[in-house]
Order: sequence, then C-alpha cells, then structure tokens
Amino acid sequence: MSGADPVAEVVLAHRALAAAGLSDLVWGHVGVRDPDGRGVWLKAAGWGFEEVAADRVVLVSDGGEVLVGTGPRHVEYPIHTEVLRARPDVRAVVHTHGEAVTAFAALGVPLRALSHDGVLFSEPDVPRFGGTGGLIRTPALGASVAGALGATPAVLLPRHGLVAAGPDIAAAVMYAVLLERACRVQLTAMAAGPLTGWSDAEECAAKRAECWNPRQLHAGFRYLLRTAGVSAPDDLEETT
Repeated sequence: MSGADPVAEVVLAHRALAAAGLSDLVWGHVGVRDPDGRGVWLKAAGWGFEEVAADRVVLVSDGGEVLVGTGPRHVEYPIHTEVLRARPDVRAVVHTHGEAVTAFAALGVPLRALSHDGVLFSEPDVPRFGGTGGLIRTPALGASVAGALGATPAVLLPRHGLVAAGPDIAAAVMYAVLLERACRVQLTAMAAGPLTGWSDAEECAAKRAECWNPRQLHAGFRYLLRTAGVSAPDDLEETT
C-alpha cells in the first residue's frame, strides 16, 4: 500500500485476522511501522481484533510512550519495535495466540510441509523462541524474539503463540494465518498416525514461489477482508 495511512492498515490487519479466526478475546496485536520513524502503530489495549477502528489505534514510541491516540498500549509493544528495528525490510508485525500454533509448539517436533501452507515454514524448519513463555515486556526480550525470527516470515513462541513479519500488512497477516493452518494440518495428521511423506526442500522452494508469491498473499488477504465485510483500498497491491 504505497503511501498508505498506517492507522487504516492497522484496522484492516486486525479485521482480517478476526475473519481468519485468530482472535483471542482482547489479546494479540498487529503493529505497522510509522513512516516518519516515530515508532509503531498498534491497536490500543482492551479491544478485540473485530472491534478495532481508527479511534482505537495508537502510535507507540520505541520507549513505550503513547505519542498519538488515546487508550493504553499493549505491554508487549517491544515485540513490534524490536522486530522493526532488526528488520528494515519489514513494515508490519503480527502477534497472535492461535490454538493450533500453541499446541504444535508444545510438541517439539519439526513442522513438515504437509500442505501448501507448510512450505513457508519448512526446509528450513520454522524457528522457535526459547527465551520465555511469558509476556515480551522488555526491549531485551523483544530483541531476543527478533533474533530468533531472523530473516524468516515467522517464529513460534512456545507456551505463548507466534510472531510473523512481512513487507506489508497482507504478507504479515497471511504468514500468521498460514502458520496456524499448517500447524493444524500437522496436528490432525499426527493424531491419525505417523507422518509418511511431505514436500522436500526442492518442492518447498518451488511451491513458495508459485503458491505464496506477493500476488497470492494479497489475494488471500483480500478474501479475509471480504469475509470481514471490509472493503480493500484501491492501492492494496503486492509488494515486489
């Protein structure tokens, strides 16, 4: 979204996640980089994903001060500020507490590419953050999460949830949605019996390019917005 309003982007991202079933009452959040370098735009604490509107979005500085907007900020704002600090290629960061992600992370097994969704997080395996299962309340913990994420699209936070990061809101949201789906597929398969086959490194690479290029990620994001009853802006185009 070239020149897009970050407040509008925060609203759209939360509505899309709600449509995907990734709400957790009033917890979890999406952050969008401030174009003027002042920090990160987040929903104010206390609201569910489906409740986010422009007047429930705040600008939070790297030090945790609310610079614009009203309402309290989430205590886990360092997830966003530190990932954005470490990843200049990232515009949006998503933190959710998906049930499938949380259950899968407890198993300590590799995530296999059993479906199209899984190829984004296999070969190499999706990283895990081992620092704590508690809240990411400090810049030091946020920096550790960013370090575990590295250059990948998402990181599992065992006993907590996930963090996903992308060059735009569509990619970041879709990475969170697809990781949740990939974990759910594997949980279902493992409940039925031992895994016997999955995409190898070559097939994963090919499917990442074909199935999850920017155009496909944006198509999925637009679908979620339609499901949420929200119109996608005209300038919602894939990042290349």
